[in-house]
Amino acid sequence: MATDEQIKESVRAQYGVIAQQDKATNAASCCGAGACSTEVYHLMSDDYSHLAGYNPDADLGLGCGLPTQFAKIRQGDTVIDLGSGAGNDCFVARQATGETGKVIGIDFTPEMIEKARANAAKLQFSNVTFREGDIEQMPVAGGTADVVVSNCVLNLVPGKQQVMQEIFRVLKPGGHFSISDIVLDGVLPDKIKAAAEMYAGCISGAIQKEAYLALIADTGFQQLTIQQEKTIHIPDDILLQYLTADEIIPFRQSGMGIYSITVYAEKPGTAACCPPGCC
Repeated sequence: MATDEQIKESVRAQYGVIAQQDKATNAASCCGAGACSTEVYHLMSDDYSHLAGYNPDADLGLGCGLPTQFAKIRQGDTVIDLGSGAGNDCFVARQATGETGKVIGIDFTPEMIEKARANAAKLQFSNVTFREGDIEQMPVAGGTADVVVSNCVLNLVPGKQQVMQEIFRVLKPGGHFSISDIVLDGVLPDKIKAAAEMYAGCISGAIQKEAYLALIADTGFQQLTIQQEKTIHIPDDILLQYLTADEIIPFRQSGMGIYSITVYAEKPGTAACCPPGCC
């Protein structure tokens, strides 16, 4: 079994390649990383083009939701985007936060950072910056952000609990997040779980939905809400790269579900009170 570092290096390498591809190639695969499907064009990604601030040069078709649409971003907010890619969500967030706000994109793939910075330079945004770094150890001071967003990224990270703790750390008291991710209901076949392409494709790295929500609550977040949920259907022509035709049948009949969810939660506005009389 691959170590956490090996998994991260595999994802970094594959997303380095993805950064050089066009949207059509990426959107026809599992979050851009899997092989192309002849049955569908958009396997997971939602259409961003109707959102204010959308920039087609920054849209690689890699997401599985529209977290910035649900993120309740206000003028002047500081927003952090985890796994910012070519900058798509950052530029939509910048439209909401305005010139008085600040948007920080974090990504651990150098090619993505380079592409995002080039896009920001073309748009002449002085308040959108991109930092190369691991979201398990964010290059951001504690209490920096009013809002954290992320689109189909946490399922790529082995240390999901550490990422949640980092989100809690970088948010201001009373701050909140809106994150889109892939979750499961049921058990994936071992051949899919073991496939590096399906990990980088946001499938085999996903965890059970209830475990995902419990992780958020256990970190200390409150007001947890599922803002959007949709079923993800993996076409047979993709599954046939990992399963035989005979294995696909019981997989389809198992009731196993793959879902894209957008989750909202808040960091408490004040520290928890100690015993009576101390506050």
